[in-house]
Amino acid sequence: MTDRRLWPFSGRVAHESLRGQIEADAFTAGEPARIGAMLVDLALDPGGPRERQWLHGAAVTVIDRRDGFAFAQAAFDGACGWVPEAALSAPVPATHVVVTRGTHLYREASIKRGEVGALSLGARVAVLGQEGALDRTPDGFVPASHLRPLSDPEPDPVAVAERLLGTPYLWGGNSGAGIDCSGLVQLAFALAGRACPADSDQQRADFGDFLPEDAPTERGDLFFWAGHVAIALDDTTLLHANGHAMQVSREPIAACLARIASAEGSRYFGRKRPV
Repeated sequence: MTDRRLWPFSGRVAHESLRGQIEADAFTAGEPARIGAMLVDLALDPGGPRERQWLHGAAVTVIDRRDGFAFAQAAFDGACGWVPEAALSAPVPATHVVVTRGTHLYREASIKRGEVGALSLGARVAVLGQEGALDRTPDGFVPASHLRPLSDPEPDPVAVAERLLGTPYLWGGNSGAGIDCSGLVQLAFALAGRACPADSDQQRADFGDFLPEDAPTERGDLFFWAGHVAIALDDTTLLHANGHAMQVSREPIAACLARIASAEGSRYFGRKRPV
């Protein structure tokens, strides 16, 4: 069955990669763009409920436009969906990524002159120069200490995830303002230079290999349940964005396994190691 979340077909216009596979009103190579908004909800239908979120600076290919919305595909993970056209900007190749839980984009090279908006961990920017302690981007100025070159990925995805401890749980969320279980995993591995699917069922299917049940737990192992994923901090503790605590929190592995099995009845699939 086709996964709409990854299918570059709006229902009337399809990407050229699907020519010969489906019938469509038109095929297109698409139009390059980037997310200029600080954060935008991604929906499967124009104006529909949030499926996931795209962060500022994400490179996308616009395939269709309708009634003020654009159907696009993300370069990073292939996710497809509709966003408001107003969230798009001209394409500018990103050079750096935000590595703090959050930061501000300032209008001028001064933290006292007002901000354009807030950027999340994982937002991407194109650094054009530096003025004092701030880096200049096409959209404003960002503290240089809050950025890291994309060419120098983080060494430890778990350390990235730990920066989001206490972040409120938000279904479909992908940012430091609110995040869900798979969003946390994707964002952590993205900053470590690892392309990771967006949703937990996709991560369970396509990200790493399942381990034998008796294999020792290592930092970075992923625990999978139906509709949920968590990441190991060590052999006794995991970290996850969860609806139980309504935030990103630490939890003993044994207690978590028992709690979910008894309270939620969710199937446990096992552990993967995305090395």
